Formats: sequence, structure tokens, C-alpha cells
Amino acid sequence: MSECMVCDRIELTKKGENPYFVRELETGYVVIGDYQRFEGYTVFICKQHASELFQLEKDFKMKYLEEMSIVAQAVYNAFPCDKIHYELLGVGNGVHMHWHIFPRREGDSPVKGPVWKLPKEEMYSEKYKPSPEYLEQLKDKLKAELDKLI
Repeated sequence: MSECMVCDRIELTKKGENPYFVRELETGYVVIGDYQRFEGYTVFICKQHASELFQLEKDFKMKYLEEMSIVAQAVYNAFPCDKIHYELLGVGNGVHMHWHIFPRREGDSPVKGPVWKLPKEEMYSEKYKPSPEYLEQLKDKLKAELDKLI
């Protein structure tokens, strides 16, 4: 294991051992979120190990942002919702950026605002971890929409 959880996840993906992997794009990896408190929650992981957008070379950065937008549109199409919430985060001390893409629906949370206002024990409850069958359904829906957009 490296010091970066995201790099570790990328290595699992490259080995074909990440069950949440959906598709590789030019600048990143599309994965279904480990917990589906918000159905369709997806992560778009940057291929480059950087902590800030401005650290990326301009052409790569612009392509990464374009692909993130395509992934968000695919999520929106695959998992009908009222709004998409986006959040660009890093792990630990801001290392290895990745986008969190949350489909949001009216009344999907007892607390208005960002998903992070929910208690961790609710966000990461085992009841929101998709079964292998459900995970495949989520991935298939998202793949189908990505195929239409790419």
C-alpha cells in the first residue's frame, strides 16, 4: 500500500480488481461510489497525482474538466435527479484530486445542503453498500449513458 489511498485504488483498477470501476477515460477513472446513500453517487479520479487543478498542465486540465462534465451528464441521465452536486477533493492533506458527483433529489436528506452534513454513520452505513448484483446494475446504467456521450 502506498501513502495515497487514491493511487492504491487506481492500481486495483489497473489490475482489474476494483469492483466499482466503470470506465477509463483519457484523464481519469469513473467509479461508482462505495456507498450509495445517494443513488448514482459516482467518483471521477484524476489519473495524475496532483492536489490542485492549477497544478495540471493546461491541456490536460481542460480535458479533465470536460470529461468530468461528461461524467456528470451521464450520472444525471442514468440516475434521474433534480440537481447534481459536485465536489473536488483530495485525500489526507489534499493529495490526489477526485470529483465526487452526487445526484440529488428533493427530500433525499433530512438536512438541506451538502451531503457531508449527514452523520458519517448514515453516509457510510452498510445498508448503502450495494450488493454485487445492484452494483452491476448501477455500472451498466452509467456505462450505457457514457457510451452515448463519448
